[in-house]
Formats: sequence, C-alpha cells, structure tokens
Amino acid sequence: MASSDRVTAAVLIIGDEILSGRTQDTNLNFIAKYLGTYGVDLAEARVVPDIEDEIVTALNHLRGRYDYVITTGGIGPTHDDITADSVAKAFGVSLYEHPDIIAMMTSRWAGELNAARRRMARVPEGGSLVKNAVQGPPGFQIGNVFVLAGVPQIMRGMMEDVGPRLRTGKVVIARTVRVTGSGEGVIAAPLEAIAKAHPDLSLGSYPFYGEAGYGSNLVIRGRDADEVAATVEALIAALTAVGVENILPDPPEKAG
Repeated sequence: MASSDRVTAAVLIIGDEILSGRTQDTNLNFIAKYLGTYGVDLAEARVVPDIEDEIVTALNHLRGRYDYVITTGGIGPTHDDITADSVAKAFGVSLYEHPDIIAMMTSRWAGELNAARRRMARVPEGGSLVKNAVQGPPGFQIGNVFVLAGVPQIMRGMMEDVGPRLRTGKVVIARTVRVTGSGEGVIAAPLEAIAKAHPDLSLGSYPFYGEAGYGSNLVIRGRDADEVAATVEALIAALTAVGVENILPDPPEKAG
C-alpha cells in the first residue's frame, strides 16, 4: 500500500478491443484528471486482454500495491465480459445475483430477463454497488477495487459515485514554464539541477514542434504551493544563466 501521506490509485483497462486498436481508450485521461481533484495520484495503468488469469494476476498485484484500483470494461452481458468472474476469483469469493439489480432490470425490461441480461446482475460476495446514473446496471466495489463499465459516458457517471468514497489527499499544484526556440539539449542540465535540488517535486520536459516553432513545456508539480512557486523562479533563473531566452511561466493552476 502507499504511505499515509499520499493516496494512490491504479487503472486496469480490460478488453481485447483496446489491445487490438479497434477501440480507442479515452477513460484513462478522464480518470486521471478526476482522481486529481481528490488529491489521489494515478500511479499506474495497465491494459489486459479478456483472459481470466491475466486479469486476476494484474488485479491482485495492483490492489496490493496501491490504495485503490479502478477497472473499466468487461461487465456487459456477452460471453467475453468476464470482469466480474475475474474479480471474484481474485478475492476468493463467489458471485451472486444482486436482488437490487434484478429488480431494476425486471422493471426496465418488463420481466424479460434472459441469461445474458442476468449476467449483469452478478456481484462478488461482500461487494457493494456503484451507482450508474446514465444507463444500465450499476458497477460494484469490493475492498479497494472499483469495477466500472467501459463505455465512457457510463463510466463517467459511475465515477461520480466513486469519488466520495475515496480517502482524499492534498491536491497537486502544477506550474508550466514554456520555453520556445531552445531544444532539450540546452535546457537539460539546468532542469536536472533544479530537479535534484527539489526531490519532493516532479519536474518534466515535454517538447513540442509545429509551424510556430519548437520548444518545451517544463512542468513542475507538487503539493506545497510555496515550494512550487519558488522552484519556478529558480528554474527561470537557471535557464537564463545558460542563455535561454523566450521563457514564459504560466500562472498557477491545480492539476491531477
């Protein structure tokens, strides 16, 4: 588990369609930003195929390492929707048909619940439901694992029920120093020196190229606003000292 002063999470994306490229995942970006508003750091993300043993192995590793795990995908009615089965196996419990889900689906489909639809009512023993405010059955939580739909709109609705359940951390502050007309070879040394002087912060360089020119966005992230602000000034001074021009610091902002 993560240390008590930092709250961490991992995302486990489940589905052959993601790995094949037929479907483009957009959930990860949303989840990372959403968790950031609660001060929860997304520390790892994995994509696994619709293979039970691989899901179980990945889930057991992630739930033991991080405070929370969020899975997306594989909770629909078809034969390849095996997330519920895999999560139950990972926790060593059985699945059962949740009466609240059965009642909801019975009302929606006028009592016509075939075997495929009933698959979506299965929840691991000891699990609790995650509300689905958009369409269809809910997701569920068991332990520190939240099991959500893969359809982006539905997943986002479910996250609204996940957020209040999280242990929150201190929100990360991000500042960007934008440098134009200088390559990473020039800014690498001063950036490294500042990073070593501030080990509690995260400093990264993200180059860009385009018709308007080239350069890098140097991003400073941390939970102490004063230290972040001081580091921005120190970085600008270090860049200036090696002859870098066209330096533009962005205003303070909160980020995940």
